[in-house]
Amino acid sequence: MPKAYWVSAYRAVRDADKLAAYAKLAGPAITGAGGRFLARGEATKVYEAGVKQRTVIIEFDSVEQAIAAHDSPGYKAALDALGDGAERDLRIVEGA
Repeated sequence: MPKAYWVSAYRAVRDADKLAAYAKLAGPAITGAGGRFLARGEATKVYEAGVKQRTVIIEFDSVEQAIAAHDSPGYKAALDALGDGAERDLRIVEGA
């Protein structure tokens, strides 16, 4: 079974306090659901139409596990804490 990855790109951070509250709840919810953080931070270098923005990549053992983590009550609490504090693009991608 191929692994799956959350790829999250932050287009804008509107409220750093809300982002901090989200991170405090999201980290344990994601790792508790089997996620492993592979990269997080601002892009080192961008090409083409890229935007120098915060990007997070999280590995899961399967697409089903990644979806379950996103839909979990713990992660929902993190999203509620974030509210309108950031504009993000989150995708779940199956590994090759």
